[in-house]
Amino acid sequence: MHKQITIASCFLLFCATLFAQNTLSGSVQDQEKSPLVGAQVRVLQKTAITNSSGNFSLTGIAAGSVQISVSYVGYTPIDTTLDIHGNKNLIFRLKRMVSSLKEVVVTHKINSVNTSVLEQKIKTETIEKYSNQTLGDVLREVTGVNSLKTGSTVVKPIINGLYGSRVPIISNNVRLEDQQWGTEHAPNFDVNAAGKITVVKGASALQYGGDAVGGLVVIEPITEKKDTLFGKSIANYSTNGQGGTFSSSLHKGNLLGWSWNALGTFKYMGDRASADYVLSNSGNREKNFSGDLRYARTKFDLALFYSYYDAEIGILSASHIGNATDLFNAINSQIPYVINPFTHELRNPKQDVKHHLAKLNFHTQMDGGELALQYAFQYNHRLEFDVRRGNYNDKPALDLELTTHSLNADYKKSFDGWNLKSGVNSSYQSNYANPLTGISPLIPTYEKWDAGLYTIINYDISASMTFESGFRYDFSTIQATKFYKKSRWDQQNYSNEFSHFIVGEVDNQWLTKPEFTYHNLSASLGFHKHFEKNLELYTNLSLATRNPNPSELFSDGLHHSTGQIELGSLYLDKEQSFKGSVSVQKKWQGCLLEVTPFINYIKNYIFLSPTDIETTIRGAFPVWNYGKTNARLMGIDAQTQWEISSHWSHSFALSYVNGEDVSKNLPLIDMPPFSIKNKIHFHKKEWKGLVLDLRNDLVFFQNRYPNNDFTTNIVVNGELKEALVKISRPPPAYSLWDFYSEMELGSLGRVKTTLAFSIQNILNEDYRDYLNRQRFFALETGRNIQLQLKINY
Repeated sequence: MHKQITIASCFLLFCATLFAQNTLSGSVQDQEKSPLVGAQVRVLQKTAITNSSGNFSLTGIAAGSVQISVSYVGYTPIDTTLDIHGNKNLIFRLKRMVSSLKEVVVTHKINSVNTSVLEQKIKTETIEKYSNQTLGDVLREVTGVNSLKTGSTVVKPIINGLYGSRVPIISNNVRLEDQQWGTEHAPNFDVNAAGKITVVKGASALQYGGDAVGGLVVIEPITEKKDTLFGKSIANYSTNGQGGTFSSSLHKGNLLGWSWNALGTFKYMGDRASADYVLSNSGNREKNFSGDLRYARTKFDLALFYSYYDAEIGILSASHIGNATDLFNAINSQIPYVINPFTHELRNPKQDVKHHLAKLNFHTQMDGGELALQYAFQYNHRLEFDVRRGNYNDKPALDLELTTHSLNADYKKSFDGWNLKSGVNSSYQSNYANPLTGISPLIPTYEKWDAGLYTIINYDISASMTFESGFRYDFSTIQATKFYKKSRWDQQNYSNEFSHFIVGEVDNQWLTKPEFTYHNLSASLGFHKHFEKNLELYTNLSLATRNPNPSELFSDGLHHSTGQIELGSLYLDKEQSFKGSVSVQKKWQGCLLEVTPFINYIKNYIFLSPTDIETTIRGAFPVWNYGKTNARLMGIDAQTQWEISSHWSHSFALSYVNGEDVSKNLPLIDMPPFSIKNKIHFHKKEWKGLVLDLRNDLVFFQNRYPNNDFTTNIVVNGELKEALVKISRPPPAYSLWDFYSEMELGSLGRVKTTLAFSIQNILNEDYRDYLNRQRFFALETGRNIQLQLKINY
């Protein structure tokens, strides 16, 4: 009997111990023993959030071995197992996350711009290959991204058939305001300063604006949070242009305390050449600098950034022609009107552009979330020089000063599988058109005010599915001061609708003060699903709204960089885009497949098309008018990557866009042709890191285009006759072969030297690009051999 009682007592004691309800409490701190407010502590199905003192308490914990997870945004989480027998008081100390930017990686993880869109990636070594070129050239590495060019040096990205104001460029969390409305105004950005690039196709990144009808390019500078000092220098020489680029940077990283970065670039290039002739006056110069200073503590950091971009760009001499007959002959015969011997000298016509960007950032952790404040200042000074007589040749024909002030406040917080991000922004912009040029400015003086607010919610439905939704409201108003010739005012039929804008009269001109106000809504909805066997599905629906930009509204005169007269329209309305996309990504061992079909319906789509030739005192130029219609763009981007062996790999990509004017049942102008890219890659680390690439770009003939041919009067055998200007038909298909190689020359301590050798357009093909505004006057550039020396230290 006594034995039975003893056994029963032991059993009851065991049960009491096993099922005891214990309390787990304590605090979460950083490495400096400062409390982390809002940290998450999870035990089984119970979760606690630390209070303002960093403390937490979890009750009702059953005795035994339990899994404990402690996490906080920006810190390395702790996952451990503890034996719980009775109440416990614990202290968890988290380490701040440290990440080294080895390459430009864009994934669907927590730092992505949008989780429901398959974002693209560009590796650092790819950016370095384009050290001597432009941002637009680099972005062509991404499937579905093309380039709108003006000659060989002015390059703008096109995403799924859309460009310009529809594709904002975000540099270091600041939207570039560099008069990007111009088709020949390339982003004022030094590609050597890129440390991370994200390409988002569509309008889903609402924190940056609601007008990204085509997509978004987000660029972040090189940063380092490790306590280290390192640098990099890259020197390039190109045979086509007989010049090159030198870029050097130095970086001091630190987890806490002071850190800084500095970079400088110098570029000097002469005339490029096609396979058959010199492209006279196509050289360019650049002098660029960027640097930042950052001070960080556990709970906050403060950063100051400044960049300066200075470019002088020659404009093809053959694009500026003296009379209608010569212009007709240049377009129809496709032989440049001007071919001079090679020179490094830049003559008129040319651009001279300077862009300053300064910003101050403050970031702090509060109430379990993060608050970021930013002020940014931008000043852009653009001079465009035309071929003018006498002393006027040194006076710019266009002198614009664009000043932009912007304020941003963003807050984000994560809790129980939810991620919330919300913010507000405002900006003031003024454009001053200097009247001392003696020429009526293409773009008038104006002031613009903008304000917006957004909210984005991300929810992890399960470990394999994420849902995201966002909403944005924007207010914008623009006020301009502009002179209109009375003949142009009547030609555009403005009297009935816009006579209230007239405030004065000077000779044969109306003085007007146009004013437009817009209220816009944008939204995004999507999800990401991870299936078994490495299958990913991304689905996104988005609504974007874009206002007409100043160029589309007010252009009235010669655009010197393109050699064309552009006429805006006050009748333009805001664009509204409704886009849907689905991305499927499948991975096998050594293989990757990505397919993204999309459809984009755009109400009040704004386009620029040729209509006539106009002769001015400066020569004869084609006239291009802005118009609007309803449009539908649909297409597909696809790519594969195949690791053939440990040393060999193959990549394939294709992109197709079908643009339709649904109001007139006609093809849209300036749609990228169907294109296919193939690349064979060889890499053997044991052979001093040898890399060999052979690439082929096949661009098909664009057989869908509107017929905008028009007639003009030209002189034939001393008589004036009517002739057809064939300006519409796209150029023939072409195929380009490129080669790239690199090898390590050696290392001495921390100094590593690499030599690269490349050839673009190996076969020296004669071709014209449909998306080049100067295709009417000259061929594209011919063969280019480039040497590049990279030194990392």
